[in-house]
Amino acid sequence: MLKYTAIFSVLLCFTFLIVYLNKSKITPFFFRANLNLPSTPFPNSPASETSPEIIAQNLNIPWEIVFLPDQSLLVTQRSGELLHIDEKIELVQKIEGVKHLGEGGLLGLALHPDFTKNHWLYLYLTSTNNNQTVNRVERYTYENQALTNRTVILDNIPGSNNHDGGRLRFGPDRYLYITTGDAENPNSAQDPNSLSGKILRLKDDGSTPQDNPFGNAIYSYGHRNPQGLAWDSQDQLWAIEHGPSGTNTGYDELNRIVKGGNYGWPLVYGEDTAPNTILPVIQPGSQETWAPAGLAFLNDKLYFTGLRGEAIFEVTFQPVGKVTLKPYLYQEYGRFRAITVSPNGFLFLSTSNQDGRGQIRENDDKILKISL
Repeated sequence: MLKYTAIFSVLLCFTFLIVYLNKSKITPFFFRANLNLPSTPFPNSPASETSPEIIAQNLNIPWEIVFLPDQSLLVTQRSGELLHIDEKIELVQKIEGVKHLGEGGLLGLALHPDFTKNHWLYLYLTSTNNNQTVNRVERYTYENQALTNRTVILDNIPGSNNHDGGRLRFGPDRYLYITTGDAENPNSAQDPNSLSGKILRLKDDGSTPQDNPFGNAIYSYGHRNPQGLAWDSQDQLWAIEHGPSGTNTGYDELNRIVKGGNYGWPLVYGEDTAPNTILPVIQPGSQETWAPAGLAFLNDKLYFTGLRGEAIFEVTFQPVGKVTLKPYLYQEYGRFRAITVSPNGFLFLSTSNQDGRGQIRENDDKILKISL
């Protein structure tokens, strides 16, 4: 009798604990393997320490956010507009030649490390060449809220309705890094003669650095649709990447990028291995989809945005190789795309609810400022 009473008491205490956690909006985390990944979905993701501040709204699929030296913003909209945002939202220019289709359009944006001297601005966009969909990188001079001196840095990156990559970042080595998707041709990601399904690395004029691993623009390969790029405090490059869809949906990836590395697509994904391929640092398996977009590094943590995941994810590296993944703002603002760190240490991010895959909320899309 005492045995059954003890069992009943344990069950009763467990029930009260679950009720308490639920009412207190504390999310219990369950761990998979050594990754310390939360269970899916995230029913009560922790709120931010401060509520997000709306910086701009009524935008049309904002894709990238960059800070100018005066701390005002430049923002690309996938439909083709470059915006300047300070006290008000102003159109800088409708970029000529942009083909807005599916996931393509006006995408990445980066400023040269010496922008205050040369005023060079770089754009990644989807366009056409000989009736073929392509992506390309263009350089402009940006002064007095105007673009001049258009120069094509890299052309004929394969493009498609989906999987166009599009992120631009200058690294600590002052070279330009570019993410490209497989343009719905998976095998091209393993092709050393194709620019698709890669992370590329170029000099600021579009020429190839002498130490690139394959003697061309390719820095790493075997990518499906890499999106965000960020460097940590040790100058280690990280990338976030979309996993497969359809019957094998999920398997998004956070990867530690090494020069010449093969990240497996389409040969392997998830925890599958193949000779000379590199496993992701974290991936959610098949039961969860982040659809990651932007990536930023702040205070020894990585932060990435989720489109389908509808959250900001904080990545913390723990001792003995464990990684903790913590979601913020889950389903509060819908789909998140861009994320960047302001000069004074805030996170700025954009929603992407007007991209045809989200539920449009009042005054979408928005740019938010948040402290985590």
